Amino acid sequence: MLTDLPNLLTLSRIAAIPVMVLLAAMRTPDTDCAAMIVFSLAGITDYFDGKLARDRAQMSDLGRMLDPIADKLLVAAALMMLVGLNRLSPAGLYPAIIIMLREILVSGLREYLAGIRIGLPVTRLAKWKTGFQMGALGTLLAGASGARVLHLDWLPVPAIGESMLWVAALLTIMTGWDYLTAGLHHASGGDGQGRD
Repeated sequence: MLTDLPNLLTLSRIAAIPVMVLLAAMRTPDTDCAAMIVFSLAGITDYFDGKLARDRAQMSDLGRMLDPIADKLLVAAALMMLVGLNRLSPAGLYPAIIIMLREILVSGLREYLAGIRIGLPVTRLAKWKTGFQMGALGTLLAGASGARVLHLDWLPVPAIGESMLWVAALLTIMTGWDYLTAGLHHASGGDGQGRD
């Protein structure tokens, strides 16, 4: 049901996107810090919506559909804001591209495999990828100006964020490859359910 707490948490992640975008677009130290907080809180709901759905036996087709959509919208919006506001170095653009391409690849694979009634399980490595990705994006949204608000201006926050983004991109390639090979295995009839 749409009003179940896990689904409400997922929907809150989608609702947080325009707030995060607006705050990041203002480009002041306080709003950079606030954009990071909104993004981080939205990212945390990704853990809790799944956990609550399992613990309360409130797993639903709606939740399974909305959860990856909310995740991808949040990540894509953050990446586009960082690129659009010139908050990434030229080298930081490459992991952003890798992450976006992987998100599209996995979405397409999941859609295809759902059509033949096969799911792609989330691996432990994919969870690490998500952790690094969310940490990197939150750090980059705060940037140097947000770090000043938090009295962390002695840290090279943009460099830390981009380093984390590169780690996320490496994990993205690894998990994307795993998903691609699993998808190709099923598409080629390796499980007996391929095309006629």
